[in-house]
Amino acid sequence: MKNKLFILFYLMVFCSCKKEFIDLNPPSNLNSESFYKTESDMNQAVLSAYGNLRSVYNSTFIKLGEIRSDNTTFSWLSGSPADEKGVDEFASPLLADNGYPTSCWNNCYNIILRSNIVIGRIENVSFKDPKLKSQYIAEAKFIRALMYFWLNRVFGGYSKNGELLGVLKVDKEITSAEAYDVRRAPLQEIYDLIVSDLQFAEQNLPDKYAASDKGRVTKWGAKGMLCKVYMTMAGYPLNKGIEYYNLAIQKGEEVINTSGASLVPNYKSLFDVNNKNTSESLFEIQYKKGSPNGVTGSPWNNDFAPRFSDKEVVLVGDKGGSNAPTGDMSSAYEKADPRKYSSMKDNWINAKSGAVQNERYVSKYYDIATSGSDNGNNWIELRLADILLLNAEALVRIGSDRAKAILYVNRIRQRARNTPGDPAVIKPTNLLADYTLADFSNDDALLLAIEKERRVELAFENHRWFDLVRAKRAKDVMIAEQIADGYSSFIWSDDMLCYPIPMTAMQSNPGKIIQNKGYTQF
Repeated sequence: MKNKLFILFYLMVFCSCKKEFIDLNPPSNLNSESFYKTESDMNQAVLSAYGNLRSVYNSTFIKLGEIRSDNTTFSWLSGSPADEKGVDEFASPLLADNGYPTSCWNNCYNIILRSNIVIGRIENVSFKDPKLKSQYIAEAKFIRALMYFWLNRVFGGYSKNGELLGVLKVDKEITSAEAYDVRRAPLQEIYDLIVSDLQFAEQNLPDKYAASDKGRVTKWGAKGMLCKVYMTMAGYPLNKGIEYYNLAIQKGEEVINTSGASLVPNYKSLFDVNNKNTSESLFEIQYKKGSPNGVTGSPWNNDFAPRFSDKEVVLVGDKGGSNAPTGDMSSAYEKADPRKYSSMKDNWINAKSGAVQNERYVSKYYDIATSGSDNGNNWIELRLADILLLNAEALVRIGSDRAKAILYVNRIRQRARNTPGDPAVIKPTNLLADYTLADFSNDDALLLAIEKERRVELAFENHRWFDLVRAKRAKDVMIAEQIADGYSSFIWSDDMLCYPIPMTAMQSNPGKIIQNKGYTQF
């Protein structure tokens, strides 16, 4: 069983570079020992890390960041699917062999391995331009930091021995013997690595790229991610507080004031498949439909469609019935909020019978697949609206400039109300009115308004669960959501704030990888 850990760290599948950065198709395995000789080789190694981000964004992160929360659920499940129920319904116990956390773990470490290869082997490669070498290292470090950020938020927490632990720290290529000694590092230590990687990235990445390289991360993506990381560190479970809220504000202000990023005028167009990498986007995962076997296509339009719909919802391909908005999510939008019309639907009309099917589904990622689930939508991991709302929250949490906080929220609401909405719904005269300080009796009320704005603005973008956890709101919100869904016997436990370390990881290194509190140690 120990060989599984070694194989995990050394699994390699590389992606080729065609005419543009977006053309990321995986060929057969390349020999790692003889490959890293030239600038072009190292560029392909970097693109390998970028390309394999699709493995976690295609479906895994949606389960762990959206379906886990009060935003979405499964509209259709066959049989008695323990994995889905464990994530969605907090089924007790959430087993360590659940396929979704296991997939997250394996794929994230696969991408971390690819990043480590770039970082470790590039020093022996000659570059005409030293800045380009630094850029490649910075890109690899950003991707590694992104994966560790996800791993820490998914698996980091209080372990069975009472320590606050993160995940396995693998920040360089290691031998098989070294792999057998890898243990979970303290949560703080993994965050220190994340921060260090992102700081290197912001110092060595360019402001922008030529059109052929559009989609590679810029320094503004690194700064925006630092803002998000500092916000997370300020909250639960590290609880670093005011100092880190201030650090988040600093990085957020740099993005807001000096990056040149701007909100696109129309919320709906932000997710238009023909409008990728907009002025609002700080980093997005690149997809392209039509490649052989659909390996670079995105699946969400089909995956989120009602299982038993036909061409009423999607014109081509499969329907998955996953990630369906909850009733509470539907009602979270203010009356006639155009973002709802762009993001989700409460029903669909059966073309054969004409009957209204009261089945909610996410419509935010619409495209027409070439076949199966091969769509062209990118995944926006980080955008300006996210940063504006994070900074608004941080300003309130430190008791600082509440007027500026409200200004940032109003910028989001102004863009929303200028977006075309449902033509069948008359817009109220006070649609998404600007907030004023007088609207809030205290800071808690203002924080709840910002939380709600984040929920509807960033709906179905994998933020909600982690927002609730860091703000220490998960318990109250999820108890209410489970009771509303009919689980009257639901009992909350703080163990639910993190997922179990996968059984395969623990069995690969028995006795050395400590399980999270509330789960079974193998």
